[in-house]
Amino acid sequence: MKDKKTINIAVTGLNAIDSPGPGIAVSRGLREAEAFDVRIIGLSYESLEPGLYMHDIIDKSYQIPYPSSGTGTLFERIKYIHGIEQLDMIIPNFDSELIPFMKLSPELEKLGIKTFLPTHKQYEEREKFNLPEFGEKYDLKVPDSEAIHDISGLQKLVSEYGFPLVVKGKFYDAGIAYNLEQATSHFNRISAKWGLPIIVQQFIHGTEFNITGLGDGKGNTISIVPMRKQYITDKGKAWGGISISDKNMIDLTNKFISSTKWRGGFELELMKDKDGEFYILEINPRMPAWIYLSVGVGQNIPEALVKLALGMEINAFTDYSVGKMFIRYSWDMIVDLEEFQQISTFGEL
Repeated sequence: MKDKKTINIAVTGLNAIDSPGPGIAVSRGLREAEAFDVRIIGLSYESLEPGLYMHDIIDKSYQIPYPSSGTGTLFERIKYIHGIEQLDMIIPNFDSELIPFMKLSPELEKLGIKTFLPTHKQYEEREKFNLPEFGEKYDLKVPDSEAIHDISGLQKLVSEYGFPLVVKGKFYDAGIAYNLEQATSHFNRISAKWGLPIIVQQFIHGTEFNITGLGDGKGNTISIVPMRKQYITDKGKAWGGISISDKNMIDLTNKFISSTKWRGGFELELMKDKDGEFYILEINPRMPAWIYLSVGVGQNIPEALVKLALGMEINAFTDYSVGKMFIRYSWDMIVDLEEFQQISTFGEL
């Protein structure tokens, strides 16, 4: 039997903490790819990202500069890493990274490094503060929301939406407020961490669902996996979930992919109200931290994403296992201090 080709893939999002990045789950999916073998290069921002020390999953790690450092600094670091590792592809897994990597994608392509990311238009259209216009353009139900820059804007929306309401950061973080004091506290906390604007969103009463999937950029659906959260942390993150079958959710996702011609992985956060209507609360423009559930139900989305990026033959998934659960857990790794010192001092491990 002919040996499978080994592909060198760099992956970010190695912070497998209480609010985990998707990097470890993506890497586990790549490890189980059937079409190719993989060497995984971890890209980290902090020396305490747990994925750095998971040597059975991540083959080699490098620190990279924060997106705020500018694309020039990031590109120089990627060129250095590429000179050693001969990267075939980079998979960024944080929202805040996507714009820099989108801007760099033509230069990365010249080096032979592939990406498979949404377009600038797709990324901007689905941003939280653009969600009402997005829903109207593509005939998708979304809650009322508005971006604000100060507390006076918050007070105005309180009178419009009433309580409870949702206060969200432009990239991450959210809180439900049941009075003005809580809303103000969420505004101050989130804006201090993530900056302005802050998005205030109408609260939809109902049951929360999530969908992950993959679009080929031409309007075709490659994968759809719906999930119902079984356990949610105080940060609102799914710590357990179960794959479900729901035709309306799948139809909605197909409509999202075909109408936007979505390119790459994504996550839809949905709320089903008492009348059975689905509202899109958020569109995350990358694979979620629970993406390994897609592998467990028979749709290896990380592998399929790589196939699309590298122009390999790919068929759309047509089925998945219903009633499969993921249960996330924490465990303690024992790590030599020398490893921590090495990544902290030299930026490589």
